[in-house]
Amino acid sequence: MANILYPSLYVDSLLDIPLEELKSQGIRAFILDLDNTITEWNSNELRSEVEEWFLLVKQQGFKICILSNNAEKRILQVASRLDVPFIHRARKPSRRSFIKAVTLMEVAPEETAVIGDQIFTDILGGNRSRLLTILVKPLAKREFYGTKISRAMEFFVLRRFERSKRI
Repeated sequence: MANILYPSLYVDSLLDIPLEELKSQGIRAFILDLDNTITEWNSNELRSEVEEWFLLVKQQGFKICILSNNAEKRILQVASRLDVPFIHRARKPSRRSFIKAVTLMEVAPEETAVIGDQIFTDILGGNRSRLLTILVKPLAKREFYGTKISRAMEFFVLRRFERSKRI
């Protein structure tokens, strides 16, 4: 791993994730962040294209688990609507919650990818757990105050990541 803060893949949105390519690499399951990855921050509203993406992923045989630092009540409505399991109060980037998600989906770590919008929670936790990591751009600019602080540091990590890809 070149840098524990670098994602394996960086895309604009869930819709840009190369599902067939990942399947050919042996990926069978996704651990997804909730806020600004599946829904806008602190919202239970699902965009139609996100719901369609979840249907497509399931039709292709992938397993899914939502992993969020939020309380159970916050995640339950979205997870129920998408008909996927979830883990709340995950304490990302703790490895424990990522391993718990892998176990819950009954897959191996090398068959699992983490998808999220934050480097210091989703990507760091996934990389520490030796999972493939996919960074997506946040769905919206509105977010938790603490996340706004992290975004300032993420800017420098992403700038360095982008430069390393050009070399």
